[in-house]
Amino acid sequence: MAGEAGPGRSDDQRLAEALRAGDVIALTEVYDTYAPFLYDYCHGLLRDRVEAAGALRNCVIAAREHAERLQEPERLRGWLYAIARKECMRRRDSPNRHVGQEAPESEDDLSTEQLARREERRLLAHSALAALNGRQREAIDLSVRHELDEVDLSGVFGIPLEDTLRLVEKAREDLAAALHASLIAQNHWKDCPSVSALTESWPLSPQTSSSLVRHVASCPACGARDTPPLPADRLLSVLPIAAIPADLRLDVLTAATAADRADNRRAIAAWTEPFDEYGWPLPYEPAPSRARERAPRRRGPLIGAAAAALAAAVLLAGAMTAFGGEPRTDDAGKRPVPGGSGGGEPSGGGDPDPTPTDPLPTESSASPSKSPSPSKSPSPSKTPSKTPSKTPKPPDSRPPRPPAPGHLSLQGCGMGADDACTVTVTAVDGPVDWRVTGTYGDLSAGGGGHLPAGGSARVRVERTNTLCLGRRSGSVSFSPGGSVGVSYC
Repeated sequence: MAGEAGPGRSDDQRLAEALRAGDVIALTEVYDTYAPFLYDYCHGLLRDRVEAAGALRNCVIAAREHAERLQEPERLRGWLYAIARKECMRRRDSPNRHVGQEAPESEDDLSTEQLARREERRLLAHSALAALNGRQREAIDLSVRHELDEVDLSGVFGIPLEDTLRLVEKAREDLAAALHASLIAQNHWKDCPSVSALTESWPLSPQTSSSLVRHVASCPACGARDTPPLPADRLLSVLPIAAIPADLRLDVLTAATAADRADNRRAIAAWTEPFDEYGWPLPYEPAPSRARERAPRRRGPLIGAAAAALAAAVLLAGAMTAFGGEPRTDDAGKRPVPGGSGGGEPSGGGDPDPTPTDPLPTESSASPSKSPSPSKSPSPSKTPSKTPSKTPKPPDSRPPRPPAPGHLSLQGCGMGADDACTVTVTAVDGPVDWRVTGTYGDLSAGGGGHLPAGGSARVRVERTNTLCLGRRSGSVSFSPGGSVGVSYC
C-alpha cells in the first residue's frame, strides 16, 4: 500500500453522504484520508510535483461539486481515483504542462543496511516491471499498492469489468514471469551466456527485460531454474512514495470552499464531465484539434524507435517513475456499470481510453526499416519523337475525401426570471456530429444531430427546481468535449 491502510467501505459511504450534504468538515476529512495516496498516484502519472498538486486540488474540487452524482457511495475511494486519472490525462494532453520537478520521496526511518537492502530490492522491482506495458503497470500499482479492487479499476480505466479482470490477471502473470527472469539475471547470470549478454547493465531496460523474459521461456536450463517466491505486494512495497507537500492542504481546502472562487470551481467541475449513468466520469477524450496534431506521430517508424529508447531512459530517471499510464495506441469503448458485470460497449480487445503520452512508453523496439534500394529503370530513349502526343490524364477514380471534422463553439445563456433559456451550438472548422451528454445543477437539456461547417443549432435548457432563491449557475455538457455555463434564478 502507498502508505498506511485506507478506510473501509463504510467510511467511504459516510464521507460520500456527508459530501453530498455539503459538509465542509467532511471535505477536510476526505482530504486527510485520501490525499496522500491520490497525490502519489497523480505524481506517478505526471512525474512533476507542481502538476500532481494541481491535479489533486482539481480532483478534490470536482469531487465536492459532483458528489451527488455518485450512485454507489461505498465506492467513493475508487471514484476519487477515476476523477484524478481523468484530470491527469487532461494535463498530460496540455502542451504547456509543467515538467521536470519530481517530488521528494517520503522519508523512512531506516538504517544504512536497511536502505541498502531496499535499494537492491527496488532495482529488482524496476527490472521486473520494465517488461510490462504502461496499462499493466498502472493496474498492478492500483490493485497492489493502492488496494483498489477490479470493480474500482473498471471505473478508473473506463473499461468493462470482464476486460478489467483479464487485464489484472494478465498483468500479474506477466509480472511473475518477469520477476522470475529478473531473479535469474540478478543471481545466476554467469550460468547462461545468453543471460550474461543480455544483462550487462542493471536494472534492466524495457527492451532488455522483455528479451530476457522471452529467453527464459525458451531456454530449458533457465526455465527449469527455481527462484524464491516473492508476492507482488512485497515486491512493490519497496517502491518510493511521493511525499505530499505539507502546505498543499490549506491551498486545496481554500480553493474548494472560498466564496470568491466559485466560478473557478464550476470551470474545474466542467472539466470532469461527462459522467455515466452511475456517476463515474467517462474517460478523458482529447480535443479534435489536439488529436489531429498527434496523429502523424504514430505513423513514423523513427518515432517508434525514439519512444523505445526513451522508455529505457525514463525507467531509470527517478525513483517515482515505476508506473505511469498506458500505451499510446490504446483505443476502446465507454465505461460500463462500475458495480456490474461489464455491460458496456465492446472494447475491441485493446486497452481502452486513449491517452496523449505514455510516461512509461511500452518497450516496443520498432527500429526504422531500411528502404530497399530503388531498382534501376532503363534509361529513356535518346531519340525523342518528333511529334510527341499528349497522353490524356486518366480521371481520378478515388472517392473524394470527406471534409475534416470540426469542433463545437458553445454560447451559454441565462434564464433570469424565466424557467428556460437557449444555448447556441455552432460547428467550427468542419462538420460536427454532436449531442448533449449531461447537465450540472438544477437543469435539464437534451438533443443532438449533425451540423455542417458553420451551421448552428439551439438547445433548450430548462430549470428543474420549483423554488429558486438567489442567483445560481450550472452547466450543460456536449460531445465532442465541451461544456457551457448557464445561470438561473
